Amino acid sequence: MSSTGWKKVLWERQPFPDNYIHPHSFLSSLRRNPNFKPYTYWPLVLLSCPITQHLATIFTFLAVFVRLKERWLDARVLLWVSIASFFGGYALCEILSYSNTVNGVPSRSKTIKSSLLVFLALMGLSPVLRTLTAATSSDSIWALSACLFLLNALLADYSTLKPAPHSQERLTSVLSMNAAISSSVVLASRLPDDLAVFSLVLFAVQLFALFPIMRHRLQVAPQVVQILFTLTLCVVSFVLTVPLSISVASIYAGILIAVTFVAPGVLVWAQKYKNEIRGPWDVAVPRLN
Repeated sequence: MSSTGWKKVLWERQPFPDNYIHPHSFLSSLRRNPNFKPYTYWPLVLLSCPITQHLATIFTFLAVFVRLKERWLDARVLLWVSIASFFGGYALCEILSYSNTVNGVPSRSKTIKSSLLVFLALMGLSPVLRTLTAATSSDSIWALSACLFLLNALLADYSTLKPAPHSQERLTSVLSMNAAISSSVVLASRLPDDLAVFSLVLFAVQLFALFPIMRHRLQVAPQVVQILFTLTLCVVSFVLTVPLSISVASIYAGILIAVTFVAPGVLVWAQKYKNEIRGPWDVAVPRLN
């Protein structure tokens, strides 16, 4: 069958099958990586800062737990630090808040009421939480806690998009927070007294429930603020861990460096192997003006 006179149209009757392609024009419209946008190294490093911040908070929590368990940290000190951090973080969120001033007073009163309810509920449940896993071996507790923190890190919301005023939390973010709080509760059940349990769980609520909110609000801040904030969290987690174990602190530092600097470099290196082919065999996409 001669291909003379063939046109790539469907509205005109032609003596060719519908899937016919001219042999000389088959590869003329071939496109490779049409939607490819090359990554650059330093913007990727900045985008990895939320991941580094989250991992640093997990390492900080583990260091605080060990200090409480070994009685190297007074639970009352942690309690006052948590209370001061709550008010400081709340003030910072108010400064970075997108809500208008008309609904500000009801929103603040609702926040204060919710905070008091959580505070009183944790205080009342502390004796129960301390004996929650009394019949469970410590090895099972460590393994369960590690799995829950791993799930928390995998499901956390690391997006750098500007948060909407009344946006709903993603399901993965809620699951991530629940995993972290559950891990904190099972770890707190290994502490010696009720005050230590209460202080640690309150500290966990701030780190894994309230801190992600402030982290998203900080996305509108200048890049210098985000870098300093990330560096501060990394230094705090490292300083708290070094007196406990130098080897563990070295592992923490290696993980943070790998996530922040090595992983972006690997992604930049691997993008040269991207090979997406588009051609006339793909489903037609209408072009609308």
